Amino acid sequence: MNPIPVNTPLLNGNELQYLTQCIETGWISSEGPFITKFEAQFSNYIGCSHGIAVSNGSAALDIAIKALNIGPGDEVIMPAFTIISPAQSVVTAGALPVLVDSDALTWNMDVNQIEAKITAQTKAILVVHIYGLPVDLDHILDLAKKYKLKVIEDAAEMHGQTYKGKMCGSFGDISIFSFYPNKHITTGEGGMLLTNDSELAERCKKLRNLCFEPNGPRFVHHELGWNYRMTNLQAALGLAQLEQIDHFIDKKRAMGASYQQGLLPLKAKGYQLPLEKTEYSENIYWVFGLVAPSPEEKERMVNLLTENKIGTRPFFWCMHEQPVFQKMGLFKNESYPVAEKLARNGFYVPSGLGLSEPELATVVSIFNQF
Repeated sequence: MNPIPVNTPLLNGNELQYLTQCIETGWISSEGPFITKFEAQFSNYIGCSHGIAVSNGSAALDIAIKALNIGPGDEVIMPAFTIISPAQSVVTAGALPVLVDSDALTWNMDVNQIEAKITAQTKAILVVHIYGLPVDLDHILDLAKKYKLKVIEDAAEMHGQTYKGKMCGSFGDISIFSFYPNKHITTGEGGMLLTNDSELAERCKKLRNLCFEPNGPRFVHHELGWNYRMTNLQAALGLAQLEQIDHFIDKKRAMGASYQQGLLPLKAKGYQLPLEKTEYSENIYWVFGLVAPSPEEKERMVNLLTENKIGTRPFFWCMHEQPVFQKMGLFKNESYPVAEKLARNGFYVPSGLGLSEPELATVVSIFNQF
């Protein structure tokens, strides 16, 4: 049996045509027509006025934090259960991440725990939508208004997902997306910031480009930024992918429905399958995750799948248990039991857009053998 990787991208649209156009015209760097086209079309798709394409999602987070003037002495409330990028951007800016535990059903941050974490030093709430369902945003937006806080919306995994009919990524004062190969649309590496604030958009454009002064001498700099530019090649790839986004979403949801049906017997064994929908959203299944009844059972099942050439990935590891942050003295004596259970017991199975129906059936079959 051929290996079934945890993710395979789908590149069957105009990708080759657009990339060839870049090469034939010589526009391969961070300047070129596909950059502005991709920024305009993606921001329009999400429903925001401005899109700023960057080299990756983590770069977008760095820029978002600095553009909002978050720094030493500031606190940013965020989930304990997420990839390290959001916390890394907060910490490297000199600010303090303040963690919130997860909701056991959606795996997103528990919005009911946020208000108790707000202090005079709180500057922003960093919302991270996890795995396929969005965070319950209404409560967060109410808190942000009440306490005059900024909302940074990390929609890296949410291309095309909606909250109460409105696109995820359109709710934050500033929002970010990632276009890594396992996302619903990919540019290989890449990311984008979205905002409706014209001044904030210009600030982000400046920060991604080494803070060159738009009207001053070219190589005279008054502050530090980054070289976080996206290439025209990447934008060409992204534009071709964006043309297929509706098809990709339908494919992901069909894949999720097949797994829900095929892996239903796992519930009797104590496994938790993803929540199919909430009152505000239907799961988009960025990945299809499973939470085993114990770490030992997770290890047993992952090993069996690996022996049968089925790829898996563990869930994110909690921020308060990251060795790098512990060495910094952060999060001492903090515990987030729901997030810890997800991190210890969770894993996901092949669910990339390139997964074929026979491959999905094989994955289900291997599970049911054991």
